[in-house]
Amino acid sequence: MEGARGDAGALSPSPWVRRWAPRVAAGTVLDLACGGGRHARLFIGQGRQVVALDREAQDISGARFIQVDLEDGRPWPLPGECFQAIVVTNYLHRPLFPRLAEALAPGGLLIYETFMQGNERHGQPSNPDFLLRPGELLEAFRGLAILGFEEGSVTMPKPSVIQRLCAARAAKG
Repeated sequence: MEGARGDAGALSPSPWVRRWAPRVAAGTVLDLACGGGRHARLFIGQGRQVVALDREAQDISGARFIQVDLEDGRPWPLPGECFQAIVVTNYLHRPLFPRLAEALAPGGLLIYETFMQGNERHGQPSNPDFLLRPGELLEAFRGLAILGFEEGSVTMPKPSVIQRLCAARAAKG
């Protein structure tokens, strides 16, 4: 299994996601590997339509929830659907990178935050397969316009080494 999920029990939205959420235009938001739904609830609270995916059943009032294992080799569960924003936190499954870029609507935002190399000194995840390499999100999404990128150590919500990206797909023009 390549994917990895970290601190799934976090209840409040990530500051990185909160920072970029006001830039999400009207439309549907995809919360990928949503866990308990903290980001789905953030966007529902802002009046957005939300599609939430996770392999574990979740009860997220106001969201269209799809229970799916994104790593089992089955086809993408949302063929032909595009999203105004895609949010991914504390999850890594590299084969999904191209699919995420394709699923962004013109002008849509990708908001991504997960663990990177160096996190092993803080605990889980520590398997190198589950940790981004330096600059990996920049490389993976180089076809999008990079609006924000950070990598390095953080202390909240727990000591971790992370990588964060916010990128936009070009608007039709």
